[in-house]
Amino acid sequence: MTTFTPHLRRATLPALVIGVLALAGCGSQGSSTDASAAGQGAGTVVTVSNASGHSVLVTSSGQALYFSDEEKGQVLCTSGACEAVWTPLTTASKQSITAPPPLARQIGTVARPDGTTQVTLAGRPLYTFSFDHGAGQVTGDGLQDSFDGTDFTWHAATPAGHAVASTSPSSSASSYVKGGYGY
Repeated sequence: MTTFTPHLRRATLPALVIGVLALAGCGSQGSSTDASAAGQGAGTVVTVSNASGHSVLVTSSGQALYFSDEEKGQVLCTSGACEAVWTPLTTASKQSITAPPPLARQIGTVARPDGTTQVTLAGRPLYTFSFDHGAGQVTGDGLQDSFDGTDFTWHAATPAGHAVASTSPSSSASSYVKGGYGY
């Protein structure tokens, strides 16, 4: 695993975002938000895992799940640029979602503008973060960005529905964000 110093991260991450966005633009006209794109198989699994000393919601592959300050039941991350960084967790239907019993009561779905069904936690749409490169990484907590004139603040989803409290800049990439696509 490569370790970046803050100085190198500032120089490297914007280049990575540009590459991700370029690849997103080269794909087919089909939606990139299907369940397989979010690391899911036939059914969508949401579970709880320990990451960086906190209990967070994760996909079956261990990717941390996030929500933004979007209004409950409203999907605002719909542009290709936003979805290239924050991949919506989608599912075929609410019935295809598996979650532990206490969490299952908070898990739901919302219709996306493209017709797909997105998984929600207490009404807030869930996403994975493209810069979390492995299970147990929670680098998107507290990040702020803007896509198509909409400002977002992202929070790691927890069983209680609250954001993970970042204890230092090393546990959150927020200190590297300078607005826009400043990852």
